[in-house]
Amino acid sequence: MLFQTERLSVRRFTLGDAPFVLRLLNEPLWHQHIGDRGLRTLEDAQTYLTTRLLAHYEAHGFGSYCVELRDTGEPMGLTGLIQREGLDAPDLGYAILGAHHGRGYATEAALATLTHARTDLGLDRVVAFIDADNVASRRVLEKVGMRPAGTYTAEGEHEPCLLYEI
Repeated sequence: MLFQTERLSVRRFTLGDAPFVLRLLNEPLWHQHIGDRGLRTLEDAQTYLTTRLLAHYEAHGFGSYCVELRDTGEPMGLTGLIQREGLDAPDLGYAILGAHHGRGYATEAALATLTHARTDLGLDRVVAFIDADNVASRRVLEKVGMRPAGTYTAEGEHEPCLLYEI
Protein backbone atom coordinates (compact mmCIF):
# COMPACT_ATOMS: atom_id res chain seq x y z
CA MET A 1 0.00 0.00 0.00
CA LEU A 2 1.26 3.49 -0.88
CA PHE A 3 -1.11 5.61 1.18
CA GLN A 4 -4.52 5.61 2.85
CA THR A 5 -7.33 8.00 3.62
CA GLU A 6 -10.14 7.58 6.09
CA ARG A 7 -12.10 5.46 3.59
CA LEU A 8 -9.62 4.45 0.88
CA SER A 9 -6.41 2.49 0.39
CA VAL A 10 -4.19 3.25 -2.59
CA ARG A 11 -1.60 0.85 -4.02
CA ARG A 12 0.23 0.10 -7.23
CA PHE A 13 -1.55 -2.02 -9.79
CA THR A 14 -0.45 -5.62 -10.37
CA LEU A 15 -1.17 -8.05 -13.20
CA GLY A 16 -3.80 -9.61 -10.93
CA ASP A 17 -5.85 -6.43 -11.35
CA ALA A 18 -6.62 -7.20 -15.01
CA PRO A 19 -10.33 -8.03 -14.37
CA PHE A 20 -10.82 -4.75 -12.52
CA VAL A 21 -8.93 -2.72 -15.15
CA LEU A 22 -11.06 -4.31 -17.88
CA ARG A 23 -14.20 -3.31 -15.99
CA LEU A 24 -13.10 0.24 -15.15
CA LEU A 25 -11.81 1.12 -18.61
CA ASN A 26 -15.08 -0.04 -20.15
CA GLU A 27 -17.31 2.10 -17.93
CA PRO A 28 -19.51 4.42 -20.04
CA LEU A 29 -18.11 7.57 -18.41
CA TRP A 30 -14.53 6.38 -19.01
CA HIS A 31 -15.32 6.04 -22.71
CA GLN A 32 -17.09 9.42 -22.75
CA HIS A 33 -14.52 11.52 -20.90
CA ILE A 34 -11.23 9.65 -21.21
CA GLY A 35 -11.65 7.49 -24.30
CA ASP A 36 -11.96 3.91 -25.46
CA ARG A 37 -8.63 2.16 -24.90
CA GLY A 38 -9.75 -0.88 -26.91
CA LEU A 39 -9.67 -3.31 -23.99
CA ARG A 40 -12.13 -6.13 -24.67
CA THR A 41 -10.54 -9.18 -23.06
CA LEU A 42 -8.53 -10.05 -19.95
CA GLU A 43 -5.52 -10.46 -22.22
CA ASP A 44 -6.01 -6.88 -23.47
CA ALA A 45 -6.16 -5.67 -19.86
CA GLN A 46 -2.99 -7.59 -18.94
CA THR A 47 -1.19 -6.08 -21.93
CA TYR A 48 -2.40 -2.60 -20.94
CA LEU A 49 -1.19 -3.16 -17.39
CA THR A 50 2.23 -4.35 -18.57
CA THR A 51 2.89 -1.83 -21.32
CA ARG A 52 1.25 1.24 -19.79
CA LEU A 53 0.70 1.15 -16.04
CA LEU A 54 3.54 -1.06 -14.82
CA ALA A 55 5.98 0.36 -17.39
CA HIS A 56 5.21 3.88 -16.16
CA TYR A 57 6.23 2.91 -12.61
CA GLU A 58 9.56 1.67 -13.96
CA ALA A 59 10.16 4.74 -16.11
CA HIS A 60 9.08 7.46 -13.66
CA GLY A 61 8.75 5.98 -10.17
CA PHE A 62 5.05 6.84 -10.02
CA GLY A 63 1.94 6.26 -12.11
CA SER A 64 -1.72 5.26 -11.90
CA TYR A 65 -2.70 3.52 -8.69
CA CYS A 66 -5.52 1.21 -7.69
CA VAL A 67 -8.03 2.73 -5.26
CA GLU A 68 -9.72 0.27 -2.90
CA LEU A 69 -12.35 0.66 -0.22
CA ARG A 70 -10.34 0.54 2.98
CA ASP A 71 -12.90 -1.53 4.91
CA THR A 72 -13.36 -4.28 2.30
CA GLY A 73 -10.35 -4.10 -0.03
CA GLU A 74 -12.71 -3.88 -3.01
CA PRO A 75 -11.08 -2.14 -6.02
CA MET A 76 -13.31 0.75 -7.04
CA GLY A 77 -11.21 3.27 -8.91
CA LEU A 78 -7.85 4.65 -9.85
CA THR A 79 -5.88 7.74 -9.05
CA GLY A 80 -2.36 8.75 -9.84
CA LEU A 81 0.19 10.82 -11.67
CA ILE A 82 1.22 10.38 -15.30
CA GLN A 83 4.19 12.07 -16.93
CA ARG A 84 2.88 12.98 -20.38
CA GLU A 85 4.70 14.14 -23.48
CA GLY A 86 4.34 17.91 -23.82
CA LEU A 87 3.53 18.58 -20.16
CA ASP A 88 6.17 20.00 -17.83
CA ALA A 89 4.61 18.44 -14.72
CA PRO A 90 2.87 15.15 -13.92
CA ASP A 91 -0.82 14.90 -14.76
CA LEU A 92 -3.23 14.05 -11.93
CA GLY A 93 -5.83 11.51 -12.98
CA TYR A 94 -8.67 9.71 -11.25
CA ALA A 95 -11.67 7.57 -12.13
CA ILE A 96 -14.23 5.85 -9.94
CA LEU A 97 -16.61 3.03 -10.90
CA GLY A 98 -20.10 4.39 -11.55
CA ALA A 99 -21.55 2.38 -8.68
CA HIS A 100 -19.45 4.50 -6.29
CA HIS A 101 -20.13 7.96 -7.74
CA GLY A 102 -21.56 10.73 -5.61
CA ARG A 103 -19.81 9.81 -2.37
CA GLY A 104 -16.76 12.06 -2.56
CA TYR A 105 -14.32 9.25 -3.35
CA ALA A 106 -12.77 11.02 -6.37
CA THR A 107 -12.08 14.14 -4.31
CA GLU A 108 -10.68 12.08 -1.43
CA ALA A 109 -8.41 10.08 -3.75
CA ALA A 110 -7.25 13.16 -5.70
CA LEU A 111 -6.44 15.10 -2.54
CA ALA A 112 -4.46 12.17 -1.11
CA THR A 113 -2.61 11.80 -4.42
CA LEU A 114 -1.61 15.46 -4.36
CA THR A 115 -0.34 15.02 -0.79
CA HIS A 116 1.62 11.94 -1.95
CA ALA A 117 3.06 13.97 -4.85
CA ARG A 118 4.35 16.70 -2.54
CA THR A 119 5.32 14.69 0.53
CA ASP A 120 6.57 11.38 -0.86
CA LEU A 121 7.68 12.32 -4.38
CA GLY A 122 8.89 15.88 -3.75
CA LEU A 123 6.88 17.33 -6.63
CA ASP A 124 6.15 21.04 -6.40
CA ARG A 125 3.78 21.25 -9.38
CA VAL A 126 1.04 18.98 -10.70
CA VAL A 127 -1.35 19.58 -13.60
CA ALA A 128 -4.61 17.96 -14.68
CA PHE A 129 -6.63 18.13 -17.86
CA ILE A 130 -10.28 17.30 -18.38
CA ASP A 131 -12.97 17.49 -21.04
CA ALA A 132 -14.70 20.86 -20.91
CA ASP A 133 -18.06 19.11 -20.47
CA ASN A 134 -16.91 16.99 -17.51
CA VAL A 135 -18.50 19.16 -14.83
CA ALA A 136 -18.09 16.60 -12.03
CA SER A 137 -14.35 16.31 -12.65
CA ARG A 138 -14.01 20.08 -12.79
CA ARG A 139 -15.62 20.28 -9.34
CA VAL A 140 -13.16 17.69 -8.00
CA LEU A 141 -10.18 19.69 -9.27
CA GLU A 142 -11.51 22.89 -7.75
CA LYS A 143 -12.21 21.19 -4.40
CA VAL A 144 -8.61 19.97 -4.16
CA GLY A 145 -7.25 23.45 -4.85
CA MET A 146 -6.32 23.26 -8.52
CA ARG A 147 -6.89 26.35 -10.65
CA PRO A 148 -7.49 26.87 -14.40
CA ALA A 149 -4.29 27.24 -16.43
CA GLY A 150 -5.45 27.28 -20.06
CA THR A 151 -6.00 24.37 -22.43
CA TYR A 152 -4.09 21.27 -23.49
CA THR A 153 -4.56 18.95 -26.46
CA ALA A 154 -3.56 15.40 -25.55
CA GLU A 155 -1.52 13.32 -27.96
CA GLY A 156 -3.80 11.76 -30.58
CA GLU A 157 -6.74 14.02 -29.68
CA HIS A 158 -8.29 16.80 -31.72
CA GLU A 159 -10.26 18.71 -29.08
CA PRO A 160 -8.43 20.77 -26.47
CA CYS A 161 -9.09 19.98 -22.82
CA LEU A 162 -9.21 22.34 -19.86
CA LEU A 163 -5.85 22.46 -18.07
CA TYR A 164 -5.58 22.94 -14.30
CA GLU A 165 -2.54 23.29 -12.05
CA ILE A 166 -1.50 23.44 -8.43
